[in-house]
Order: sequence, then structure tokens, then C-alpha cells
Amino acid sequence: MGGRFDRYILAQLLMLFGFFALVLVLVYWVNRAVVLFDQLIANGQSAAVFLEFSALTLPNVIRVVLPIAAFAGTVYAINRLITESELVVVQATGFSPWRLVRPVIVFGVIIFVLSSILAHLLVPISTARLTERTAEISENMTARLLSEGRFLHPADGVTFYIREITPLGSLSNIFLSDSRTEGRTVTYTAREALLIRGEDAPSLVMIDGMAQVYDEASRRLSVTRFDDFAFDLEGLVEGISGDRRRPAELSTLALLAATPETQELTRSSRATLIAEAHERFSNALNGLVAPLIGFSALLVGGFSRFGVRRQILGAIFALIIVQMVTQAGQGAVQGDERMWPFAYAGPLLGLFMAWGLLLLAARPTLLRLRRVRA
Repeated sequence: MGGRFDRYILAQLLMLFGFFALVLVLVYWVNRAVVLFDQLIANGQSAAVFLEFSALTLPNVIRVVLPIAAFAGTVYAINRLITESELVVVQATGFSPWRLVRPVIVFGVIIFVLSSILAHLLVPISTARLTERTAEISENMTARLLSEGRFLHPADGVTFYIREITPLGSLSNIFLSDSRTEGRTVTYTAREALLIRGEDAPSLVMIDGMAQVYDEASRRLSVTRFDDFAFDLEGLVEGISGDRRRPAELSTLALLAATPETQELTRSSRATLIAEAHERFSNALNGLVAPLIGFSALLVGGFSRFGVRRQILGAIFALIIVQMVTQAGQGAVQGDERMWPFAYAGPLLGLFMAWGLLLLAARPTLLRLRRVRA
């Protein structure tokens, strides 16, 4: 009977977890997709690029919602079992809280494994690929400016024209009008120009040209001649530095090693890299802690005609505390890598809470004594 009951509970947990995970992923994904749609479609990208970028953001979205979905599925499943008296009947046959928690532990381990695969493998790979594709699109956007004989409008209020592109890559006879500032229009003309990659965005270096500034308020036109002038294209095209990577793109082993080369590559300190690595382990452990807290909190209340609302609210409050402690511990590691054990303070606190609640559920006389004394 025990094995059959375990499989029944585990099936209920997995089914409800799948439902809540699907709903939460869709909610998060839709919010992210709206931002991506505005950024990509507005820049002239196709729907295929939009779908690709949306798919690359999914692993991180799933990683975020897994513990929440596991907690929600556990609370809903156990609440239904209590309401329908199924759990009460099983407890009457001699099942202790320590025996009942077994399928929940198995369920938590499954969530922990899924979260670990996402945090250590899929999310870094998808993040790195997303950065690469963003850089490629940035280069494509820059290439769109290199169209000779056409008036281009890369942004509102900006008009760009190139008469000819020489075989050496220089631009001949440039016209650039910038009226993005209200009441002021700046028009640049140059005999020659070069497009140079900058740290944040490309720059257009114009040679032997003239800048005309027209002020609508005073109706004055100012003319300035220059031998060379650099026009920053930031805001028109996005620049991605190919020699810099974010810590989220690196493998966990590379983050734990935190070599000087890795620090130079990411422009990050050793403490930041180590904190990122332990954060992945800590967040995955919260996938194990969340269902245990939800189960043990509801089990303390037992059967009641008035439901277990107080227990559910208590479980949510406990989970919030665990998350706050987790974030505080991770922040401490970012300040000093020697404090890396504090990254696991949240999950350890959650396990201690679950153990304490199960102890109270196994010894209901402790609660009764408290009520009598009160």
C-alpha cells in the first residue's frame, strides 16, 4: 500500500506542477515577448528572428518559475488531499509525517535536478547564443547604413545618405541630418567618411566636411567647417563588444576557477564570478526546499472544516523569508568570496523550517500544550 500511495502522491504533484509551470512560463514569456517584439520588429527584423530570441530566453524563464511552480503544485495537491480527507485516512492507518513526506522529497529532488540542468547547462548556453545573435543583428543594423545612393532613416529624425562606397571601404560624399533634438537640426556633409567600431557603438568619422546648425527659436543658421569629426552612432545601432562576455554565459567550472583570464574576459571581480557559481547551486536547492515547506506547513494544521488558509499563508511567508535570506547570502558572497557558505543560508534555513514543521506535525501534543497554556 505504501508504494502505491507514494506513486499516487507523486503523480498528483507532477501533474499540478506541470500545470502551474506552464501557466507561469506563459505569463513570464508573454511579458518578455512584448519587449522583444518592440525591439526586433521595430528594427526591421523578421518574425523568425523574434521567435528565435523568444526561444533563447525560455531556459532562464523556466529556471526562475520552477521553484514557484513546485511550491504552488505541492500546496494545491496537499490542500485537496486534506479537504477530501484522503490524507486523514492514510494517517489513520499509521502513516507518520516522516513517512508521508517521502514522495514530496522525491518530487523535490526531481525539481532540483531539473533546476540544476537549467542553471549549469541550458541557461549559460542559451545566454551565450543570445549574445552572439544580438551581436550579429547589431552588425546587420550597421550594414544597413552602408547602402550607397539611397536616403536612409535609421531612426526618427535622422536621415543618412552615401553617394558611393569605395573598394577600400571609405564612404564618399556623406549627408547626415539629425533633428532628434526638438527645435534644433544639425546637418553634416563631408567629402569622405569612415565607419569605426567603438566600445559601445560604431562611430562615423567624417573628413573634410561642414556642420550646419539651425535653431528654430532664433531662426539662426550656424556653419562650422571641420577637418575631421566623429559622430557617435549610439542609439541608431547597438554595439556589442565581441571580446567581452557576461558571467551568466560561462560554465560553472569556469566561474568557480575565476582565473585572471576569466576576470579580464568578463570585466568582473573574482568575488562576482564565484558568487554567480554558488548562486546557481543555491537557487537549484530552493527547488527542493519549496515543496518541502509547502507540504510540512499544511501537514501541521491537519484536517479542519475551516480549511488550511492560515497554514498556506504561513508557508508563503516562510518561502519569502527563505528567498530574502538567500539573496542576502548571495550579496555577501559578491562582497567577499571567502563568505561563499552564506550563499546556502537560505536553502539551509528552509530545510530547517521544514524539519521543524514536520516535528510539530509528528507531535501534535506540543501544539495542544501551547494552546492549553495560552
